[in-house]
Amino acid sequence: MKIHLSFLQSGVQHPIPAYSFWQYYIKNGITDAGHSWDEVPGLDWAFGLIPKSTAEQISWKEKVWEQTIAHLKKYPADIFLSYLYPSQIDCNAIKQLKSMGITCVNFFCDNVREFKKIPAEFSVFDLNWVPEHNAVKLYQKAGLNYINLPMPIWLAPQLRILQAESNSQLTFIGSKDIQRQLFFEVVISKRPDLPLSIYGNGWNADSPSPGPQPGGYTFGDKIAYQFRFIKQQGILPYTRKLNQRSIQAEISRALKTKINPSVSFDQYNRLTSSSMVTVGVNRYPSFNFPLHQPDTYSRLRDIEAPMLGACYLTEYANGLENLYDLDNEINVYNCVDDFITKADKLQKDKELRKKLRINGQKRAVHEHSVTQSLKKIIQRIT
Repeated sequence: MKIHLSFLQSGVQHPIPAYSFWQYYIKNGITDAGHSWDEVPGLDWAFGLIPKSTAEQISWKEKVWEQTIAHLKKYPADIFLSYLYPSQIDCNAIKQLKSMGITCVNFFCDNVREFKKIPAEFSVFDLNWVPEHNAVKLYQKAGLNYINLPMPIWLAPQLRILQAESNSQLTFIGSKDIQRQLFFEVVISKRPDLPLSIYGNGWNADSPSPGPQPGGYTFGDKIAYQFRFIKQQGILPYTRKLNQRSIQAEISRALKTKINPSVSFDQYNRLTSSSMVTVGVNRYPSFNFPLHQPDTYSRLRDIEAPMLGACYLTEYANGLENLYDLDNEINVYNCVDDFITKADKLQKDKELRKKLRINGQKRAVHEHSVTQSLKKIIQRIT
């Protein structure tokens, strides 16, 4: 199969949350699966997520879609595989691709975080690749064609070799957000002696959290934004948003002692694979839920860490039991106290850590790879 990609490719590092790894994963995964991929050289798909005026967004969309259609007329493909937000989608362009005999599949991994109902733009695709278990019911309610598959992770062959433990720490790698901070603040307040080490953007003052940089923001823009927020999310989330403004987000002195500088891609892989325990946190910031009763969903790390051979302890999210044997392949926790109990047990039990490393990696590599996901997608659309 020849697969044309629109997967947040960009030759520029934009001020938005990390995205460059997606094209790395999907391109190598396609090649590993024995298929070929294609793209329009030089197109900046990630730029479509940068805040801009309506006119600028329309101009960008016209440019990228005109070039994409022209390219595919010259170099046909079997599948158009994308990672597109609603604001990036041109429904007429997708319909034109479908009329050319190209099957259009869109991957989206933040459904439960971004939407209360699935955007109408997603209905134009032949198939929607949905990784979150909790998002399935949203697609069912919308009546859209979907397939529930893991996040697309690809590892170089040398990274699929089990590594020995090289440190005695509980390692968390991820950017700072309010839910992660609150979780670790409570953990450290209860157990300051835990060998926890935190890495990622935003935890240090010199390492800001990734996100769109605000441009000129007028009073009129502010009012329009508030109305849009209420219309999309409702009054209760808006009230929570206002109440949370007063929350102090300063990191405590105790938690600061656990924070390390951000890491490179190679360091990330090495720490994940060789730490005594690698930690996942699946709660996320959302005004749709009370601050201290957050929702959870399975994240990219839930595939990546076991695939790297980590002894993985992650926060429970619906659907994880469909991916792993939660006692023999990964461990999960349900609250702070449960996390501390599981972390203590893993620190004391080297054989359990070894079992989780071996079994978790075997399951992830053999069943949750891009190769397996593409096989299931192709079976569905042919």
